[in-house]
Amino acid sequence: MTAGGLGSRGAARLSDARGLDPLAGTVALPPPPPAWNARRMRLFLVCLVGLDATAVALALLVAAVARFGLHPTGPDRVAVGVPALLLGPAWLAALAAGRAYELRFLGVGAEEYRRVARATGQVFAAVAIIAFAGRLGLARGFVGVALPVGLVALLAGRWAARRWLGRQRGSGRLCHRVVVLGDRVDVVQFVAQLRRAPDAGLVVVGALLPEPSTQLRTTDEVPVLGSYADVAAVVRVTGADTVAVASSAGLGGDRLRRIAWALEGRDVSLIVAPALTDVAGPRVTVRPVAGLPLLYVDEPRLSGAARLVKGSMDRVSAAVGLVLTAPLLAAVALAVRLSSPGPVLFVQPRIGRGGDVIHVWKFRTMVDGAAAAQPALADGSHASGLLFKVDDDPRVTRLGHWLRRTSLDELPQLVNVLRGEMSLVGPRPLAVDADAFVGDEHRRHLVKPGITGLWQVSGRRAQSWEDAVRLDLYYVENWSLTMDLAILARTVTAVLHGR
Repeated sequence: MTAGGLGSRGAARLSDARGLDPLAGTVALPPPPPAWNARRMRLFLVCLVGLDATAVALALLVAAVARFGLHPTGPDRVAVGVPALLLGPAWLAALAAGRAYELRFLGVGAEEYRRVARATGQVFAAVAIIAFAGRLGLARGFVGVALPVGLVALLAGRWAARRWLGRQRGSGRLCHRVVVLGDRVDVVQFVAQLRRAPDAGLVVVGALLPEPSTQLRTTDEVPVLGSYADVAAVVRVTGADTVAVASSAGLGGDRLRRIAWALEGRDVSLIVAPALTDVAGPRVTVRPVAGLPLLYVDEPRLSGAARLVKGSMDRVSAAVGLVLTAPLLAAVALAVRLSSPGPVLFVQPRIGRGGDVIHVWKFRTMVDGAAAAQPALADGSHASGLLFKVDDDPRVTRLGHWLRRTSLDELPQLVNVLRGEMSLVGPRPLAVDADAFVGDEHRRHLVKPGITGLWQVSGRRAQSWEDAVRLDLYYVENWSLTMDLAILARTVTAVLHGR
């Protein structure tokens, strides 16, 4: 072994591979020094704490003004000042105790928002208990305003920070440098999965195979830097801060434990990717039994109280949305009527929950009789599977292009939601026969279809049918109210940016 802990051939491979972009296989500029990247991550966390502190202070200020006015009297100053001085630090401490500042939860998924909401609820539950038990004269109006304002401000700040972090990671900054352990096929599949979530900031810088290899790269242009025995040396040389073990790496418990020992004291995270994919954290719990970490996977929540809450929220939101957008609906309807001959609404049969046929409402964006012309355009469709997509579709009217870009053509589907046929969030209903779906694709119909969905906010124009099915099934399997709110927020952002 050489001084770096690698064999001579492994050291040569490592030296040759350092000038390669591990995801593209092309020559690229060297990444920033790992120490500088770590300092930037710590600086980001400091700024995130400052952002949360600002949101908390803003909430307490708004609550104080709402309850006592701009010029509170002496007793009022005490009534609001003491709780504010205690509540602010306690709120931030609860966020820290709830692990809302761990990098592994930042930038991707709904877990970050869930932890912020949980910590906020715990703080105010504790305040209520303490005030009741100690008979403290806390102003209920003050607390009642601070809670919702603070939660909204915290979530808005986290959303803005996530947007900034995503842009940084898209430029190769603030990323975790990952070394993957596994067979060649496992490494290729693992890298493909990570490419689907660039916001997670997991960049593979190299792979370690079970046995030494003389081949420089795998078929997916990931540098092979040695074997499992070289893990400590490779981490040191590449500056990796994460080691990921692929699902079928062939590592026994003893060997995996020795790898963990070799990484101790290096501030390196060890990730073990289970064979079970596309299952979100809320459904997975780990329970140690006789020294074995057993992975428990709960069934998808397809019924029960949570579904009842979702249905109620859908209908109430649809009713409020129809009332608030009534003038806009009338204006769009008039514009459609005057822009081209034909009906204002386009009503199309589509597949709903359980494979039943529902009639989806949309503002007409095509010329009258466009459905009859679709077979002639079939050869020009660039979509795969059951999707149909034609660039510069000649059937779309000039107004229709604008309605589609702004998604205003979808607003009449609020009626479908109000009638209980659709949901605000869910797999999009498709205008095909139920028999066209095969195999696992039928699981899309276990829930109500939605106006928007995970597929739509994940780059719908670039998604293949396989990716669309995978995202829809992920939603069905891992549905939660938090996920719905996150998808709705991303939908609003996508619409405002014309995406």
